[in-house]
Amino acid sequence: MFDNVCKFLAETFPADLAQWLLGEPIPLTELSPSELSLEPIRADSLILLKSEGVILHLEFQTQPDPTIPFRMLDYWVRVYRRFPECSMQQVVIYLRESSSDLVYQTQLEIAQTRHQFQVIRLWEESVDTFINVPGLLPFAVLAQTGDRQKLLEQVAAKIDAIADRRTQNNVAASTAILAGLVLDKVLIKRLLRQEIMQESVIYQDIWEEALEKGLQQGLEEGLREGLQQGLQQGLQQGLQQGLQQGLQQGVTEGEKTLIVRLLNRRLGSLPETVIGQINQLPLPALEELGEALLDFSEINDLRVWLVSNSPSISDN
Repeated sequence: MFDNVCKFLAETFPADLAQWLLGEPIPLTELSPSELSLEPIRADSLILLKSEGVILHLEFQTQPDPTIPFRMLDYWVRVYRRFPECSMQQVVIYLRESSSDLVYQTQLEIAQTRHQFQVIRLWEESVDTFINVPGLLPFAVLAQTGDRQKLLEQVAAKIDAIADRRTQNNVAASTAILAGLVLDKVLIKRLLRQEIMQESVIYQDIWEEALEKGLQQGLEEGLREGLQQGLQQGLQQGLQQGLQQGLQQGVTEGEKTLIVRLLNRRLGSLPETVIGQINQLPLPALEELGEALLDFSEINDLRVWLVSNSPSISDN
Protein backbone atom coordinates (compact mmCIF):
# COMPACT_ATOMS: atom_id res chain seq x y z
CA MET A 1 0.00 0.00 0.00
CA PHE A 2 2.71 2.52 0.96
CA ASP A 3 4.78 1.49 -2.07
CA ASN A 4 1.91 2.40 -4.36
CA VAL A 5 1.34 5.77 -2.72
CA CYS A 6 5.02 6.69 -3.12
CA LYS A 7 5.03 5.43 -6.70
CA PHE A 8 1.92 7.51 -7.41
CA LEU A 9 3.59 10.63 -6.00
CA ALA A 10 6.75 10.03 -8.03
CA GLU A 11 4.77 9.59 -11.24
CA THR A 12 2.39 12.50 -10.56
CA PHE A 13 4.92 15.04 -9.27
CA PRO A 14 8.23 14.01 -10.91
CA ALA A 15 9.60 17.58 -11.06
CA ASP A 16 9.06 18.02 -7.31
CA LEU A 17 10.96 14.80 -6.56
CA ALA A 18 13.70 15.81 -9.00
CA GLN A 19 14.12 19.14 -7.19
CA TRP A 20 14.43 17.29 -3.88
CA LEU A 21 16.70 14.43 -4.95
CA LEU A 22 18.59 15.81 -7.95
CA GLY A 23 18.71 19.47 -6.97
CA GLU A 24 16.83 20.74 -10.02
CA PRO A 25 13.24 20.31 -11.27
CA ILE A 26 14.15 18.54 -14.49
CA PRO A 27 11.33 16.78 -16.39
CA LEU A 28 11.20 13.05 -15.69
CA THR A 29 9.07 10.35 -17.27
CA GLU A 30 8.28 6.89 -15.95
CA LEU A 31 10.48 4.05 -17.13
CA SER A 32 8.69 0.72 -17.14
CA PRO A 33 10.52 -2.20 -15.46
CA SER A 34 9.51 -4.29 -18.49
CA GLU A 35 12.05 -2.32 -20.53
CA LEU A 36 14.77 -3.99 -18.46
CA SER A 37 13.50 -7.34 -19.78
CA LEU A 38 15.25 -9.63 -17.30
CA GLU A 39 13.40 -11.46 -14.50
CA PRO A 40 12.87 -11.70 -11.61
CA ILE A 41 12.40 -8.06 -10.72
CA ARG A 42 10.37 -6.49 -7.92
CA ALA A 43 8.24 -4.28 -10.15
CA ASP A 44 5.83 -3.58 -7.30
CA SER A 45 8.42 -1.55 -5.40
CA LEU A 46 10.65 -0.33 -8.22
CA ILE A 47 10.34 3.32 -9.26
CA LEU A 48 12.35 4.41 -12.30
CA LEU A 49 12.15 7.95 -13.69
CA LYS A 50 14.09 8.93 -16.78
CA SER A 51 15.25 12.23 -18.23
CA GLU A 52 17.75 12.93 -20.97
CA GLY A 53 20.98 11.45 -19.69
CA VAL A 54 19.70 10.74 -16.16
CA ILE A 55 17.76 7.89 -14.58
CA LEU A 56 16.45 8.23 -11.03
CA HIS A 57 15.90 4.93 -9.22
CA LEU A 58 13.84 5.14 -6.02
CA GLU A 59 13.05 2.53 -3.39
CA PHE A 60 10.65 3.50 -0.59
CA GLN A 61 10.88 1.22 2.44
CA THR A 62 8.80 1.01 5.62
CA GLN A 63 11.01 -1.67 7.17
CA PRO A 64 14.76 -2.41 7.07
CA ASP A 65 15.57 -4.95 4.37
CA PRO A 66 18.92 -6.79 4.17
CA THR A 67 18.44 -7.42 0.43
CA ILE A 68 18.45 -3.70 -0.45
CA PRO A 69 22.20 -3.37 -1.23
CA PHE A 70 22.16 -6.30 -3.64
CA ARG A 71 18.96 -5.04 -5.27
CA MET A 72 20.62 -1.67 -5.87
CA LEU A 73 23.53 -3.35 -7.67
CA ASP A 74 21.20 -5.68 -9.56
CA TYR A 75 19.02 -2.82 -10.84
CA TRP A 76 22.06 -0.68 -11.67
CA VAL A 77 23.41 -3.45 -13.89
CA ARG A 78 20.04 -3.93 -15.59
CA VAL A 79 19.68 -0.23 -16.28
CA TYR A 80 23.26 0.17 -17.47
CA ARG A 81 22.84 -2.74 -19.89
CA ARG A 82 19.76 -1.05 -21.39
CA PHE A 83 20.87 2.61 -21.13
CA PRO A 84 24.68 2.73 -20.98
CA GLU A 85 24.67 6.40 -22.00
CA CYS A 86 22.73 7.48 -18.90
CA SER A 87 23.97 8.23 -15.39
CA MET A 88 21.91 6.68 -12.59
CA GLN A 89 21.02 8.14 -9.20
CA GLN A 90 19.81 5.48 -6.75
CA VAL A 91 18.04 6.52 -3.55
CA VAL A 92 16.55 4.34 -0.81
CA ILE A 93 14.05 6.31 1.28
CA TYR A 94 13.04 4.86 4.64
CA LEU A 95 9.61 6.05 5.74
CA ARG A 96 9.28 4.68 9.28
CA GLU A 97 11.83 5.37 11.98
CA SER A 98 14.13 2.48 12.85
CA SER A 99 17.30 2.01 14.90
CA SER A 100 18.43 -0.93 12.73
CA ASP A 101 21.93 -0.69 11.26
CA LEU A 102 20.40 -1.66 7.91
CA VAL A 103 18.87 1.79 7.40
CA TYR A 104 22.38 3.27 7.49
CA GLN A 105 23.82 0.90 4.91
CA THR A 106 24.78 2.78 1.73
CA GLN A 107 26.94 0.29 -0.14
CA LEU A 108 27.43 -3.34 -1.09
CA GLU A 109 30.86 -4.96 -0.91
CA ILE A 110 31.37 -8.44 -2.37
CA ALA A 111 34.92 -9.56 -3.10
CA GLN A 112 36.30 -6.99 -5.58
CA THR A 113 32.88 -5.45 -6.22
CA ARG A 114 31.69 -2.34 -4.42
CA HIS A 115 28.50 -0.49 -5.21
CA GLN A 116 27.24 2.69 -3.53
CA PHE A 117 23.81 4.27 -3.30
CA GLN A 118 22.13 7.08 -1.36
CA VAL A 119 19.94 6.56 1.72
CA ILE A 120 17.42 9.04 3.14
CA ARG A 121 15.81 8.49 6.55
CA LEU A 122 12.75 10.73 6.48
CA TRP A 123 12.57 11.13 10.27
CA GLU A 124 15.94 12.92 10.09
CA GLU A 125 14.92 15.28 7.26
CA SER A 126 13.90 18.90 7.81
CA VAL A 127 10.19 19.68 7.44
CA ASP A 128 11.17 22.72 5.38
CA THR A 129 12.23 20.40 2.56
CA PHE A 130 8.64 19.26 2.03
CA ILE A 131 6.19 21.75 3.49
CA ASN A 132 6.01 24.23 0.58
CA VAL A 133 6.06 21.75 -2.31
CA PRO A 134 2.70 20.12 -3.18
CA GLY A 135 4.19 16.88 -4.48
CA LEU A 136 6.33 16.47 -1.33
CA LEU A 137 3.70 17.50 1.25
CA PRO A 138 2.65 13.89 2.01
CA PHE A 139 6.21 13.16 3.19
CA ALA A 140 6.28 16.17 5.53
CA VAL A 141 4.39 14.42 8.32
CA LEU A 142 7.15 11.78 8.47
CA ALA A 143 9.94 14.38 8.76
CA GLN A 144 11.81 15.50 11.88
CA THR A 145 9.49 17.13 14.44
CA GLY A 146 8.79 17.35 18.15
CA ASP A 147 5.02 17.52 17.68
CA ARG A 148 3.68 15.31 14.88
CA GLN A 149 0.04 16.25 15.44
CA LYS A 150 0.84 19.93 15.10
CA LEU A 151 2.85 19.14 11.99
CA LEU A 152 -0.13 17.33 10.43
CA GLU A 153 -2.29 20.36 11.21
CA GLN A 154 0.23 22.52 9.38
CA VAL A 155 0.24 20.11 6.42
CA ALA A 156 -3.58 20.08 6.36
CA ALA A 157 -3.61 23.89 6.14
CA LYS A 158 -1.18 23.75 3.22
CA ILE A 159 -3.39 21.18 1.48
CA ASP A 160 -6.48 23.36 1.93
CA ALA A 161 -4.60 26.19 0.21
CA ILE A 162 -3.95 24.15 -2.98
CA ALA A 163 -6.11 25.76 -5.67
CA ASP A 164 -6.35 22.86 -8.11
CA ARG A 165 -9.02 20.47 -6.83
CA ARG A 166 -7.52 17.33 -8.40
CA THR A 167 -4.09 18.05 -6.96
CA GLN A 168 -5.65 18.83 -3.58
CA ASN A 169 -7.55 15.51 -3.60
CA ASN A 170 -4.48 13.44 -4.45
CA VAL A 171 -2.16 15.19 -2.01
CA ALA A 172 -4.71 14.86 0.81
CA ALA A 173 -5.27 11.13 0.19
CA SER A 174 -1.54 10.42 -0.08
CA THR A 175 -0.88 12.38 3.12
CA ALA A 176 -3.56 10.45 4.99
CA ILE A 177 -2.15 7.09 3.95
CA LEU A 178 1.47 7.92 4.81
CA ALA A 179 0.45 9.61 8.06
CA GLY A 180 -0.99 6.24 9.11
CA LEU A 181 2.60 5.13 9.71
CA VAL A 182 2.98 7.54 12.64
CA LEU A 183 -0.45 8.83 13.72
CA ASP A 184 -3.82 7.49 14.83
CA LYS A 185 -6.43 7.01 12.12
CA VAL A 186 -9.10 8.95 14.03
CA LEU A 187 -6.81 11.97 14.31
CA ILE A 188 -5.93 11.79 10.62
CA LYS A 189 -9.59 11.72 9.57
CA ARG A 190 -10.35 14.64 11.87
CA LEU A 191 -7.63 16.83 10.41
CA LEU A 192 -7.91 15.78 6.76
CA ARG A 193 -11.36 16.03 5.18
CA GLN A 194 -12.45 12.56 4.08
CA GLU A 195 -14.72 13.76 1.28
CA ILE A 196 -11.69 15.32 -0.42
CA MET A 197 -9.62 12.15 -0.05
CA GLN A 198 -12.38 9.95 -1.48
CA GLU A 199 -12.29 11.89 -4.74
CA SER A 200 -8.62 11.02 -5.22
CA VAL A 201 -7.40 8.50 -7.80
CA ILE A 202 -4.83 7.06 -5.41
CA TYR A 203 -7.44 6.64 -2.65
CA GLN A 204 -9.62 4.55 -4.99
CA ASP A 205 -6.64 2.57 -6.28
CA ILE A 206 -5.47 1.73 -2.78
CA TRP A 207 -8.95 0.52 -1.87
CA GLU A 208 -9.08 -1.76 -4.91
CA GLU A 209 -5.56 -3.06 -4.43
CA ALA A 210 -6.23 -3.88 -0.78
CA LEU A 211 -9.19 -6.02 -1.80
CA GLU A 212 -7.33 -7.62 -4.70
CA LYS A 213 -4.30 -8.61 -2.63
CA GLY A 214 -6.34 -9.72 0.35
CA LEU A 215 -4.70 -7.33 2.79
CA GLN A 216 -6.83 -7.74 5.86
CA GLN A 217 -6.88 -4.16 7.04
CA GLY A 218 -7.41 -2.76 3.58
CA LEU A 219 -10.06 -5.37 2.89
CA GLU A 220 -12.07 -4.43 5.97
CA GLU A 221 -11.88 -0.72 5.24
CA GLY A 222 -12.67 -1.14 1.56
CA LEU A 223 -15.65 -3.40 2.17
CA ARG A 224 -16.97 -1.11 4.88
CA GLU A 225 -16.92 1.85 2.51
CA GLY A 226 -18.44 -0.30 -0.24
CA LEU A 227 -21.26 -1.31 2.09
CA GLN A 228 -21.86 2.30 3.08
CA GLN A 229 -22.06 3.36 -0.56
CA GLY A 230 -24.30 0.39 -1.31
CA LEU A 231 -26.55 1.35 1.59
CA GLN A 232 -26.94 4.88 0.28
CA GLN A 233 -27.70 3.71 -3.23
CA GLY A 234 -30.06 1.02 -1.95
CA LEU A 235 -32.01 3.46 0.21
CA GLN A 236 -32.51 5.79 -2.76
CA GLN A 237 -33.67 3.00 -5.07
CA GLY A 238 -35.65 0.96 -2.59
CA LEU A 239 -37.67 3.39 -0.49
CA GLN A 240 -40.92 2.36 -2.19
CA GLN A 241 -40.21 -1.33 -1.65
CA GLY A 242 -39.14 -1.03 1.97
CA LEU A 243 -35.93 -0.52 3.88
CA GLN A 244 -34.84 -4.17 3.87
CA GLN A 245 -35.18 -4.65 0.14
CA GLY A 246 -33.43 -1.33 -0.56
CA LEU A 247 -30.53 -2.24 1.69
CA GLN A 248 -30.04 -5.59 -0.04
CA GLN A 249 -30.20 -4.05 -3.49
CA GLY A 250 -27.77 -1.29 -2.57
CA VAL A 251 -25.20 -3.72 -1.16
CA THR A 252 -25.50 -5.88 -4.28
CA GLU A 253 -25.08 -2.94 -6.66
CA GLY A 254 -22.06 -1.70 -4.73
CA GLU A 255 -20.51 -5.17 -4.90
CA LYS A 256 -21.15 -5.39 -8.67
CA THR A 257 -19.51 -2.03 -9.29
CA LEU A 258 -16.43 -2.98 -7.27
CA ILE A 259 -16.12 -6.43 -8.91
CA VAL A 260 -16.34 -4.98 -12.44
CA ARG A 261 -13.70 -2.33 -11.62
CA LEU A 262 -11.33 -4.98 -10.23
CA LEU A 263 -11.85 -7.23 -13.27
CA ASN A 264 -11.26 -4.33 -15.66
CA ARG A 265 -8.03 -3.56 -13.81
CA ARG A 266 -6.86 -7.18 -13.87
CA LEU A 267 -8.05 -8.40 -17.31
CA GLY A 268 -8.55 -5.20 -19.32
CA SER A 269 -11.84 -3.74 -20.55
CA LEU A 270 -14.63 -6.33 -20.21
CA PRO A 271 -17.08 -7.02 -23.09
CA GLU A 272 -20.61 -5.74 -22.48
CA THR A 273 -21.94 -9.31 -22.66
CA VAL A 274 -19.68 -10.37 -19.81
CA ILE A 275 -20.66 -7.32 -17.74
CA GLY A 276 -24.29 -8.26 -18.36
CA GLN A 277 -23.62 -11.75 -17.00
CA ILE A 278 -21.97 -10.33 -13.89
CA ASN A 279 -24.92 -7.97 -13.35
CA GLN A 280 -27.25 -10.99 -13.20
CA LEU A 281 -25.33 -12.64 -10.37
CA PRO A 282 -26.89 -12.66 -6.88
CA LEU A 283 -24.90 -11.29 -3.94
CA PRO A 284 -23.50 -14.70 -2.74
CA ALA A 285 -22.16 -15.42 -6.23
CA LEU A 286 -20.64 -11.91 -6.43
CA GLU A 287 -18.82 -12.51 -3.15
CA GLU A 288 -17.45 -15.81 -4.52
CA LEU A 289 -16.36 -14.05 -7.71
CA GLY A 290 -14.59 -11.38 -5.63
CA GLU A 291 -12.35 -14.14 -4.21
CA ALA A 292 -11.99 -16.15 -7.42
CA LEU A 293 -10.85 -13.21 -9.58
CA LEU A 294 -7.50 -13.14 -7.76
CA ASP A 295 -6.61 -16.32 -9.71
CA PHE A 296 -7.72 -15.03 -13.13
CA SER A 297 -5.04 -14.20 -15.70
CA GLU A 298 -7.15 -13.82 -18.87
CA ILE A 299 -10.75 -13.22 -19.90
CA ASN A 300 -11.37 -16.93 -20.61
CA ASP A 301 -10.78 -17.69 -16.91
CA LEU A 302 -13.68 -15.37 -16.11
CA ARG A 303 -15.91 -16.91 -18.82
CA VAL A 304 -15.25 -20.43 -17.50
CA TRP A 305 -16.08 -19.32 -13.97
CA LEU A 306 -19.35 -17.71 -15.10
CA VAL A 307 -20.40 -20.88 -16.93
CA SER A 308 -19.61 -23.18 -14.01
CA ASN A 309 -21.15 -20.93 -11.36
CA SER A 310 -24.10 -19.55 -13.34
CA PRO A 311 -25.39 -22.44 -15.49
CA SER A 312 -28.47 -20.48 -16.50
CA ILE A 313 -26.35 -17.73 -18.12
CA SER A 314 -25.00 -18.16 -21.63
CA ASP A 315 -21.25 -17.72 -22.05
CA ASN A 316 -21.54 -15.33 -24.94
